[in-house]
Amino acid sequence: MLNQETDNLHKPADGQSQESQINMVVPTDKEKAIDSINASNAEESENHEGHDHNHIPLEDYDSFDLEHLTKELHKLTRLHKISEIKDHVEEIKKVFTRKYKDLIDEKKEIFFEENPDANDTEFEFNLPIKTEFEEYYNVYRDKKNSFFKDQQNKLNTNYKKRLDIIESIKAIIDDNDGINDALKQLNDLRDEWKNAGAIPRDKYNHVWNNYHFQIERFYDQLHLDRESRDLDFKHNLEQKQKIITRAEELLQEEDTIKAFRELQTLHRIWREEIGPVEREYREQIWEQFSEITRLLHEKRENLLDKLRLVERQNLAQKVAIISEIDKISKLTINNHNQWQKEIARIEELRNKFFAIGKVPSENNDEVWDLFKLATRNFNSNKNKFYKTLKKEQQDNYAKKVALIEKAKQYRDSEDFATATPIMKKIQNDWKEIGHVPRKYSDILWKEFRDTCNHYFDRLHSIRNQENQEELEAYERKKKYLDLMKTFQLSGDHKTDLDEIRNHIKNWKTLGRIPQNKRFIEGKFNKVLDHLFDQLNMSRRETEAVKFNNKLEAILESKDKKMLQQEANFIQKKVDEVNNDIIQLENNLAYIQNPSDNNSFVKEVKKNIDKLKDDLRIWQDKLDQLKNINQ
Repeated sequence: MLNQETDNLHKPADGQSQESQINMVVPTDKEKAIDSINASNAEESENHEGHDHNHIPLEDYDSFDLEHLTKELHKLTRLHKISEIKDHVEEIKKVFTRKYKDLIDEKKEIFFEENPDANDTEFEFNLPIKTEFEEYYNVYRDKKNSFFKDQQNKLNTNYKKRLDIIESIKAIIDDNDGINDALKQLNDLRDEWKNAGAIPRDKYNHVWNNYHFQIERFYDQLHLDRESRDLDFKHNLEQKQKIITRAEELLQEEDTIKAFRELQTLHRIWREEIGPVEREYREQIWEQFSEITRLLHEKRENLLDKLRLVERQNLAQKVAIISEIDKISKLTINNHNQWQKEIARIEELRNKFFAIGKVPSENNDEVWDLFKLATRNFNSNKNKFYKTLKKEQQDNYAKKVALIEKAKQYRDSEDFATATPIMKKIQNDWKEIGHVPRKYSDILWKEFRDTCNHYFDRLHSIRNQENQEELEAYERKKKYLDLMKTFQLSGDHKTDLDEIRNHIKNWKTLGRIPQNKRFIEGKFNKVLDHLFDQLNMSRRETEAVKFNNKLEAILESKDKKMLQQEANFIQKKVDEVNNDIIQLENNLAYIQNPSDNNSFVKEVKKNIDKLKDDLRIWQDKLDQLKNINQ
């Protein structure tokens, strides 16, 4: 058995107190930087075996839409190892879930605005991109589960390997073989240790400390020949000095994060792959390496402080944008153009919001919720406005379609006297109706315009023809009127009445005249009045003949409106005369013992008789109109 210094079996060697037991003591100010490095080393040592440590930067996934997030997830799971993308995928999953929930909430809000009587079970919304995202995520999850299960098995296997190596080192110390064989066996075991792979994190410090404790026992307690030991110490010192040199170079590296990751690797090599050095150098080189580590740690902390400052500045900018969106969401906007202007402004603010970098992680959810609330309030007001506008435009669309259908009913009408006022009213009603959905506007207008043009082109064509015929009729009536002025009565009542009636009949056969020449009808009626006065006919008979002539003229014009106006006028006269008679009769009732010799009474009774004659005449005319309607 090789001789041992048994008092050293239960305490670390001098060098170990600094190098191997960093995680077992309360750190001094100088060692604070080393603590974080050791924690990182443990993490890296657990995961470094067989992994490609190409760093994939985390994107600002909050600025991605659902489709972009899905494509990014697919790309990561397809092109990279599971160990490289865990943080990325979980962040993508978190952002996708949140944004999809926001979208569902927005769609649900719109649904219940449009269907106020609906319940939750009636709301349905499916987005194909969600199914696609879940398919990619399921692929990632299966790969991740398989990977970590395999990793756990490897970690346990490696743990057992390392324990076996430690036991083998102990056995060398207790063995009676020669020094040279012991040194060769130790070097072989050290090579095995380097290649043993990662172990469970909770076992790392214990196993590492135990390993280095046994290594230093080998050097310190075995009676190795000084030459071989010194050569090994010298080699280890050179390797550690190279690490220190490289660590000093890392202080000048512009990419501090990259430098810090490489420093973690240097610490792992220092601890796991390089053996001890002579006692007189152990404290010195460890202090040197620790100081560089502290400086690089400070540099990293300064960078992180700057990044945190930028994040706080980003937070202030995002809060300002949210306030601006909230301010716009509270505006009262009543027209489409103003809404379009504010929609463009909100889109600009949204783009600025997403272009701003990260905010402190503790504020991220709160900022997103406030941003979501502000934009949702704006969208809610916008949707309400356009929902109302859309309903109005749909109502306007229905009204214009109805007008087109009505115009089509009259487009080929031959009853121009009836159809023309209707068509003109249709055109006026069209002008009063507001906007319709843009996609229908031109189509409706063309159909309406073509329908109206078809009717009025026909009307103008026929009117041009009628105008010529009316002018010719006017010339004929002028000549006939001159003939009537020379007409003389024979003195025989019956013969003269028949002759007058023939003239009336002839006059009607001469045709319709232009509206602006209708005065000739008045001249003809004056001639007739003069002739009727010469016939010694009763007033009632004369009025009946005159009204019959007038009535026939109205019927010939086919002007229903004029006929109705005449009926209304006569009914009004009947009512007025009736009221006058009642009034006069009431006046007589107030006179006590009226005498027929009283001049006032005589005058009142005379007026009553005249009014009753007028009433009979007006009633005759009204009866004639009623007979026509029947």
